[in-house]
Amino acid sequence: MPEKNKQHTNMPTPELSRELTLFHITMMGLGMMIGAGVFLGMGISIGRSGPGGVILTFALNGLLAMLTAMSFAELSSAIPRAGGAYNFARIAFGRGTSFLAGWMEWFASTVAGAMYALTFAIYTMHFLDAIGWINTTALLEKTVAVAIASLFIFINYKGSSETGKIGAIITMGQTLFVITIGFFGIAAVVQDPSRLENFVPFMPEGWDKILITMGFTYVAFEGYEVIAQAGDEAIEPRKNLPKAMIYSVIIVTFIYVLVAFATVVSVKAGSEGIDVEPWAWIGQYEEKGFGEAVGRLMPYGNFILTLAVIFSSTSALNATIYSGTRASFALGRDGMLPRFFSKIHPKNNTPHGALVASSCIILFVAAFLPTADVASSASIMFLFLFFLVNLCVIKIRRSMADELEYGFMLPLFPLPPLLAIVCQAVLAVWLVHMSAIAWIVAPIWIVSGVMIFWGYSRTRAHVGEHEIQIIDEEKSASSDEKKYSLMVAVSNPANATELVQAAYHISGAKDARVELINMVAIPSQMPLEMAGQYVKTGREAIYEVMLYLSLHFPVNTTIRYCRNVARGIVSAIREKKTKMLVMGWHGKHKLGIFSVGSTIDPIIEQAPCNVVVLKNCGGNKSFKRIFIPAAGGPNAGFAMEVASMLASGEPDTKITVGTIKNPGRNGFNLEDFVKTQCKKRKLEKSLFDFKTISSQSTIESLIKESSEYDLVIVGISNKPMLSQVFKSSIPEELAKRCDMPVMLVKAGGGMQSFIRRWI
Repeated sequence: MPEKNKQHTNMPTPELSRELTLFHITMMGLGMMIGAGVFLGMGISIGRSGPGGVILTFALNGLLAMLTAMSFAELSSAIPRAGGAYNFARIAFGRGTSFLAGWMEWFASTVAGAMYALTFAIYTMHFLDAIGWINTTALLEKTVAVAIASLFIFINYKGSSETGKIGAIITMGQTLFVITIGFFGIAAVVQDPSRLENFVPFMPEGWDKILITMGFTYVAFEGYEVIAQAGDEAIEPRKNLPKAMIYSVIIVTFIYVLVAFATVVSVKAGSEGIDVEPWAWIGQYEEKGFGEAVGRLMPYGNFILTLAVIFSSTSALNATIYSGTRASFALGRDGMLPRFFSKIHPKNNTPHGALVASSCIILFVAAFLPTADVASSASIMFLFLFFLVNLCVIKIRRSMADELEYGFMLPLFPLPPLLAIVCQAVLAVWLVHMSAIAWIVAPIWIVSGVMIFWGYSRTRAHVGEHEIQIIDEEKSASSDEKKYSLMVAVSNPANATELVQAAYHISGAKDARVELINMVAIPSQMPLEMAGQYVKTGREAIYEVMLYLSLHFPVNTTIRYCRNVARGIVSAIREKKTKMLVMGWHGKHKLGIFSVGSTIDPIIEQAPCNVVVLKNCGGNKSFKRIFIPAAGGPNAGFAMEVASMLASGEPDTKITVGTIKNPGRNGFNLEDFVKTQCKKRKLEKSLFDFKTISSQSTIESLIKESSEYDLVIVGISNKPMLSQVFKSSIPEELAKRCDMPVMLVKAGGGMQSFIRRWI
């Protein structure tokens, strides 16, 4: 194990107490979502998109929020730890991306906390000023903002139980006040149905304005991500975290639509002072429009609105302090930030080091900085985070589903996260119209995070539970990085030599450099630090192959350990920019859900390179007669290319391309196929013979024909392996049943391989 990681192996991992129930964490999410921002944005949204537009704005934003909330729910149920998006990115994309995720979430949450503290101060002081109790000033507002922020910092310091209880009480209060406003709107319509005419025209400003108001008010749905931060403190997190996220989004969407409805019908057309359409009258007051409307809707409307905003801002302040603290705690816990951030108070069991650091940012921004543009920066970073989390749920489901225990899995995968990614990208770009400064502040914070990661975090980060680590790596002195990279995956000395012959011929044909890799699979019940005791067999296998190949080609060797061999190999392929992978297969698989094997199936599906899988090819066998079954599939042409590599330097090798023609069916033109592939892949046409076999049974005929050859090269079906649970494709069925030496091949390249390489 590298020295930089040894220093961390015996360190105790800080742990938080589990005290938060489903009710507490649901209220925590609601508390952050039902913030003062929705009240400030209601009047502007009505003015921009009209009475129907404001209803659709909140309904569609709720739907969009649900897409990402389900991604958070799935990942939180499988990875229930404090850190949220940081943990998801760590497992999906590695340390660098995860550090930026945690870094951005820390910034966004803490700055949002300062904004909520200022919102509380502004509304409270203005209300007291309105009733004549005090003369408000900017200095007094800043002082109150610092005071209320300090109070909730102290509440968070007291512990998660107190935080959850206080937050739940405040959230219940704010929810009650907001719902009260909505029910007054319904009551007004029941008493005077003519108020529904306020919705005519429904979309006076056009349908395109909805996108503008959605982008403006999307920040009102931020909050469900704070629930993911409670992974270390929630009771039954695999069950309760997904429920809390989904419940909170459903509840808040209903409340927002209800309040938007009440706002539109609160003003009666033609009443005193209303000389334009009601929606236009509300919209002309911009951010104050909601207050003006509610003041006419219900008795003591301004007083109730002030209470609602006070409750909302303090609830959101409590949630953002909690979220920002847990994000920085996770960075400190994993060595990404100094150990100070991971300190836990021995009495309160709270991460007081991270809380102190977060508090400094909140108090500084609340006391000295204008928050409007910085808050927009926080919104952009939330959108960046949501974008990243939706990528993470796709990546983790594809590569690690069999390693994790899920409490919830989102339906119609991967459609929801893909839709969310597109929508969030559009909204993030649109935010430039709200604040150009935000697009300056956000990159500066991100660049500073990159510098901290490369200057400090990269070499100090602890080993992650699902991380792939290098045990031993050697490069040949003559290795040329520009050469064609051939990776040979070896597992044990017994079958290592069967990889040599194919690797030798392919390396010679491609003038390649060879990467020998052994992935050490560590059982889930064993700590990763015990990987050393599993290394010996893999090292012997690598040396066995090196004896044959190192005299002819530059050979690099790597031994790594991980929880899942397939994921480890695919990760190494991406890292080393491998062009072709060669690996062995024993020809059997234990579980019926796999077409070829639990390790090989995911490699074939996910590897962004050419793949060659060998079966029964050991024992110094001579391959003078090669058979390639073809029916026009995409990988049959690559099978011809591999056969020509094996024939390189062996002039008497005979390659036959054959197809089965079923009587009564139109078969494809085999000769045209071979000519096309030879031209496309620059192969010598004289190397190949053609053979057409008439038969009713494709598989049986191919097996019989294969017995006459030394080697069968089969192009793998492009169907997902797990889609073949009930009926294997012809290539895989032939490979399993054929007793002769077999090579399964899959061609890489194209857009699909590009996506696999980078995502």
